[in-house]
Amino acid sequence: MSKFGYIRVSTQEQNEDRQRIALTPIGIPSRNMYIDYTSGKDFNRPAYKNMLKRLRSGDVLTIKSIDRLGRNYTEIIEQWRLITKTIGSDIQVLDMPLLDTTFAKDLLGTFISDLVLQVLSFSAQLERDHMLQRQAEGFAAAKARGVRLGKKPISMPDDFEIIYFRWQSGDINASEAAAQCDMAVRTLYAKTMERRIREAKMKT
Repeated sequence: MSKFGYIRVSTQEQNEDRQRIALTPIGIPSRNMYIDYTSGKDFNRPAYKNMLKRLRSGDVLTIKSIDRLGRNYTEIIEQWRLITKTIGSDIQVLDMPLLDTTFAKDLLGTFISDLVLQVLSFSAQLERDHMLQRQAEGFAAAKARGVRLGKKPISMPDDFEIIYFRWQSGDINASEAAAQCDMAVRTLYAKTMERRIREAKMKT
């Protein structure tokens, strides 16, 4: 039997220490600890996929809470059955002792575990739906106040015409021109293309 741990946080900026501390007493080898920095909307996650490839019958996977596994109700159920039925590994959910397939493997224990899983998976999905709704409402309210959403447009420097002329004449290369404009080379090319399109429209 091998012990595995899985940790998921939504972004690189979020701290996984709370989950890691909770899993520490389990005695999981560092090579069997997998971390994904991504949303729980689906299971298209690199670390999770790599972990699945290593799980074998009799192994135990431990997670802190069911929402760390995912937030999509249907896919949580599918992945739970894949791990426990198809692969034959056990799952421990530390925040919910009833979701521990290493114990109570009789019919009643399995029934209770499946029932709790259904409820918690639904709750995880519901919380995600509410989060998306709150975001949408926040965006709508900001838009109504006249707040501009999205990335701030990249403005061209006042001396762009000079920089552009020097670039086109071969005095400087694209990288140097982009650096002087304080932008990436690909952004410089995009802005130049926009400029040429505007000039072409003005001539027609």
